[in-house]
Parts: sequence; C-alpha cells; structure tokens
Amino acid sequence: MRAHSSALTKGFTLAAGLTLVLAACSSGGGNSTHKSTSAGLSSCSTQGKANTCNAAATKSGGTFTYTLEKNIQQWNVQDVNGNTFENGEALEVVLPQVFIPRPDFSVGLNTDLVTSATQTSTSPQTIVYKINPKASWNDGTPITADDFIYYWRTNNGKDCPPPPASDASQTKGCLPQSTAGYDRIKSLTPSDGGKTVTMVMSKPYSDWKSLFGGGYPMYPAHVVEKLSGATAGDAAHMTAAQMTQGWQYFLKTPPSKYATAGAYKMQDWTDNDHATFVPDPKWTGAKKATLQRLIFKVISDATQEPIALRNNEVQGIYPQPEVDLVNQVKAIPNVSYTIGSGLTWEHFDLNLHNPVIGKYTALRQAMFTAISIKDIMAKTVAQFDPTVKQLGNHNYVPGQAGYQDVVNASGQGSGDLAKAKQYLTDAKFTGVGSALKAPDGKAVGPFNCRYTTGNQIRQSECQILQSALGNLGIKITIKPIGAADLGTVLAGHQYDIIVFAWVASPFPSSGAQQNWSTGGGGNYGGYSNKKVDSLIAQAVGETAAAKAAALLNQADSIMVNDAYVLPLYQKPTFLAVQTRFVNMRNNSTNVGPPYNTAEWGLKK
Repeated sequence: MRAHSSALTKGFTLAAGLTLVLAACSSGGGNSTHKSTSAGLSSCSTQGKANTCNAAATKSGGTFTYTLEKNIQQWNVQDVNGNTFENGEALEVVLPQVFIPRPDFSVGLNTDLVTSATQTSTSPQTIVYKINPKASWNDGTPITADDFIYYWRTNNGKDCPPPPASDASQTKGCLPQSTAGYDRIKSLTPSDGGKTVTMVMSKPYSDWKSLFGGGYPMYPAHVVEKLSGATAGDAAHMTAAQMTQGWQYFLKTPPSKYATAGAYKMQDWTDNDHATFVPDPKWTGAKKATLQRLIFKVISDATQEPIALRNNEVQGIYPQPEVDLVNQVKAIPNVSYTIGSGLTWEHFDLNLHNPVIGKYTALRQAMFTAISIKDIMAKTVAQFDPTVKQLGNHNYVPGQAGYQDVVNASGQGSGDLAKAKQYLTDAKFTGVGSALKAPDGKAVGPFNCRYTTGNQIRQSECQILQSALGNLGIKITIKPIGAADLGTVLAGHQYDIIVFAWVASPFPSSGAQQNWSTGGGGNYGGYSNKKVDSLIAQAVGETAAAKAAALLNQADSIMVNDAYVLPLYQKPTFLAVQTRFVNMRNNSTNVGPPYNTAEWGLKK
C-alpha cells in the first residue's frame, strides 16, 4: 500500500498520506458527481467504464499544471522510504509497468510495454510476458527480459539483501517496499531475443498481476549496468553491490537524468517546487502526448490549491477534500469536480513497539472502543460527503468482492465508554477514568497522536481521540508531522498513535502480506500474530479469488481482536479540473489520476 500524504507500500501507498493493492476482479465503489458552473465530471468507478468516462478528442497545445501535495524527497518508488503517493504519480508519467490500476478497481494491460501477459500453467504457476517489439527506452535501448530480471532481483529480498541493522544510512543493499510475489519467483527465462519472458513460480501467487507494475513501475537495467560496470544485458549475473549502486542511483536521481519510456519525458525538476514534462519524440507507444507541457506543481498547503486553481496557476487539483475547500471550488467558473470513494482509507494505528501499548491487548481494545467513528465523521468528512460510512475491514472496501464488515460487531469505533472501561477493569487496570495505571502500577501514557501538519481533518481526528481517551484516564498530546516526514516517522516508530490513509491498489493478498504479516515492509507498528501470518500466506498462494478473500477475512477477524489498526472510513477523493481539458479521471487507487497522462489534453 501507499501512504497518501497521508504514505506508499505494495499494495499500500501513504496518503499523507500510503498505497494498498486490492483485488483485480473487484467491482468499483460509487463516485458522487457534483457540478460547478460547467458540466461536471462523471463517475469512472463503474466496471467497464474506466477508460471511457470523461473521454473526448484532444488537440495539440496547452500547458496543464497538476498539484502534488508533498515534495518528492527521493525517486525510487520501489524503496520503502520512497513509496509515497506523490512519488508514484510523478514516476508513472515516464516509467513503464505491465498492469495499471484503473478507476473501476480493475487493472489494464499496458500494451505499449507488453502485447500479452498470460498464465499458461498452474502447476507450476507459469506466466509468459510478450514484450511489445517496439518497446524501448528513449535512448534507443530496447526494453527486454533484462529489465524484468533486474526488477525481480532487486525486489526479491535475496539477491540484493536489505541493509544490515548497523547501516543507519541504508546504503548497503536494496530495501524494497515489498518483496511480495518476487520472493516466489523461481526463474525468469528470456527468449525471442529477450522479447519474451517466461516466469515460473516456486509457489503460486494470487496477485501475479501486481508484479512489474501495479503502481510500481520499472527502471532501466541498462542504465545500472553501464553505471556499475556490469555486463550489458546480463542483469541475471549482476552482483549485490552493483544492484545496490543502481538502487541508490534511482533513489537520488530524478528521471530527467536517465533513459525513460513514456509519452512524456521529464525536462527538469526543481526541488520542492515543480517537475516539467514535455512530449518525448522517442516514445514508441500508441498514444502520443498532445499537451505542449505537463507540470506537476508542489503545493503542500491544501488551502492554497483552490486559490491556485482560481488564478489559473494550476489547471487541476487532487487535494484531500475538506468542507471549505470543496465550497471554494464550487464557486470557481469553468471548473468541474467529482468526489469519489475508492481504495483510500483513513485509520488510527497504534505503535506496538511502545512497551505499554504493545503489552496489553485489553488497553488497545479499550482505546479503540472509546473512540466514536460516527462522531469523527460527523465533525469532518460527512460535512461535505454525507454518504460516508464507517469502514469495517482492513483489506477490502465496500463495492469490492470479498468485503465483509468484521469490525463493527466488536464495538471498536462505537464510542461505548462503559464497555471500554470494562475492558480495563477486567484486566486489573486502576485509575480508570482519572489517571490510568497498568496492572503493574505503572502510569499509562501520556501518548502522542500524530498527523500530517496542515491537515485540519486529521488534527480534528486527533482532538476527538484526545477527548475520548481522556475519559479513560489517558493523557494524549497532539504532535504534528512535517508534510514530507510521514515515511520517516512511520519507519522510525516515532509515534504512539498516528492517523493517516492507505492508498490501495487492486491486489489485496499481497497488500495484506506487506502490512499485517510479521516483518512486512508496511507493518510499521510491529504487529505479529502467527495465525494471521499463516492465513495471509495461504491467501497469497490461493489463485481462486473467493477462497483468498475468505482467508483474508478470517485473518482480519483475529486482527480486530488484537486491536492494532482501527479502520475509520473510505477517504473521499476529490478531483477538480478546468473544463477546457479532458480525459482526466478520479482514479481512487494507488496510482491516482496521472495513470493516463498520455491522454490528457485540450478539448478539441
């Protein structure tokens, strides 16, 4: 998942926000469409309409400026610390991937990269990728099996091992945001001059369509081979040191400095300000860019986005909606918008590395039960999206096949103070309601509640939590996080309680493995349950979607009892664009609206 400037991992991304990969066969949730003074954007979440809604022919010319809510601090989106929503948005413009998440929660084959990706056997599971004969990097180097092999070996956790604990700078290995699936590949065999790749799995992998894409695009292997002195076209024999050199290069280097493969190329990057993309004349894909320039502008203060849109400084915004912001956009002439409910979901996380929080299950259950999600929604997102409902699952959202409410029956999120206090009393806590003490007599708290600075909704959520837990005798201090520091805070366990959002992709099993399994790259709070690990591992290896969902929901019921993460609600997404531009869509997955920038343009 990715964290949304809220955080990014496989399948979750941080939404500050992260990103979660959800089931490819799932159906979409509804988008509610609103209009300003011109025709509104229509919902793109209906199955089968992902690439047809809001579609129109374009003409050449024009500059479209789109906002990023966070600065991009490093450029390797495959790295656990580079797995942010904004990083993914910028890189998908210029780097290729096999399957691309769509607004209807399906995934579409990128035929500019591969003409087919077919499972040819289930025992052993075998996938054959036919690379488009025309596919090449913009320095003229063909895209081949070598690029797939480099991707696999840097992400499988074995060929380029992660940095040792003694390497505080994390520069002595590869640190992928997820090894899910890549650790199950037995072999990648090239044929047809490198234009066919045959992948054989050591164990079945349900979310195989998430591999080599799904929001995490490919980097050019030949650039690393030249940089590190490795043999050209032989990523299979690249050393760990050579792969580490490439990993660090892509981490530090914007894609304006190396070969890419997209309808646009990055012309320049100005740190903490903007990226400029221009049509790439070397692009071999079917759709040619029609915009003269595409600019991604960093505006970390969401309150400034409507102002920039009104002043024509930007032509499209994708902020986390708040009531004042939505009302401002409504008043801007010749702008249309849509509010969507997709794969982004808000949640409170507890840090189990905290010795008190980690030790007492009853304490965590009481904390989550004392919180009223209904009250949270009423004072925040329900003010502009009255359809929002409490989320009852950690792996699926309503509208997806497999969704079951496994949370509400527990009473977590109910605001039932009496039940919360009973948990504590039964577990021999004292000072309940005044100054809470653990059974060993030690004070419980104070704890901090952390949120990304400038986000009024999350500040309110921490304030509501502060009041609720105060009723249990737990003191909460509210401590904001710099907009660019969420990943650092999560990875460094620098919180007691934190609120952010996962931006999910359409692959739930691999997302669950990454975020809930012991040691998973997105499991920042240190959760560990052997039964959950076993059920998720079974789901990951189950090729039948319904069986995988049943296993994940079994695991989820255990997780609810363990009270590690409290889902709050599907986070509304909000896309607003000037009506003279077309083919922009609210893609409420880990890739966001820029999944199809090759199609963006002035209306003909």
